Amino acid sequence: MNRHVTVGLDDSTESHAAAAWAAREAASRGVALRVVHVEEWPITPEIPLTLTEALVERYETLLREAAERARRDHPGLDVTTEMVHGRAGAELTRAADEAEVMALGSRGLGGFVGFLVGSVSLAVVATSTRPVVLVRAERPGPDTTDSGAAGAAEQASAGAEDAAAVGSPPDVVLGLDIAHPSDPLLDFAFGTAARRNLPLRVVHSWSPPASYGYAAILDPEIGTGLGRRAAEGLTELLRPWRSRFPEVRVVEKVVVGPAARELVHASRGAELLVVGRRGRRPALPHLGHVAHAVIHHSSAPVAVVPLA
Repeated sequence: MNRHVTVGLDDSTESHAAAAWAAREAASRGVALRVVHVEEWPITPEIPLTLTEALVERYETLLREAAERARRDHPGLDVTTEMVHGRAGAELTRAADEAEVMALGSRGLGGFVGFLVGSVSLAVVATSTRPVVLVRAERPGPDTTDSGAAGAAEQASAGAEDAAAVGSPPDVVLGLDIAHPSDPLLDFAFGTAARRNLPLRVVHSWSPPASYGYAAILDPEIGTGLGRRAAEGLTELLRPWRSRFPEVRVVEKVVVGPAARELVHASRGAELLVVGRRGRRPALPHLGHVAHAVIHHSSAPVAVVPLA
């Protein structure tokens, strides 16, 4: 099977933003782009044929326009489209498992409120064996209007403008637990930063064990020592990856506090936030509390990578 990036498409602005992100990702990887729409309407005698035909025509037009936009924005990009029938969660998960990465739209609520993530997106993120990226559509600025697909595509490519708003250049942020390192997670984050010529900011969050509470009050140096060991552990863990990707400028950050809170804060101005997910539960889609909090509150697109 040919290497490709897949995007699940509907007629929302968030979905079009995801299509723009996926096209850029496919172009940077040098692979094809597959645009998929899942039609959940059952084809039965109870549904008028004219309605079914109208829906098919509507989404065929949607797919064709998305493909044309991707080819225009990325000349030479190989783009295919496909309309499938079935349950959206199952079909998109199957499509995600066949791709290098899947992109899905996620309805942005703006500010720090974050994503309103639907059950379909959550099911795909929680069960896919491949990385899934949730992309939001930015709110229009004071001098812009919501121009639908074209506007969403332009907004999805404007990561630098978002970063400028918070006073720093865009980067890729990786949330990393040094106690549970993962090669797929590190490879995805370093590879993305390298392909997009962006810095990689690696954030490790730690909290002292509850048993250290009174001891830390009596001897503050205990906490300092724990933080120093965490920083040393992060540096050692990243050493071979720095050698493998010498072109990537890596910024290490060790912070004290809940991981979800620290990563949401770190997402401001980032071009992409990368987090891991442990395990696969097909019968009961499940996300860890950190990944769940991040995809609902991050101000940047979020890549969720299954951990080996």
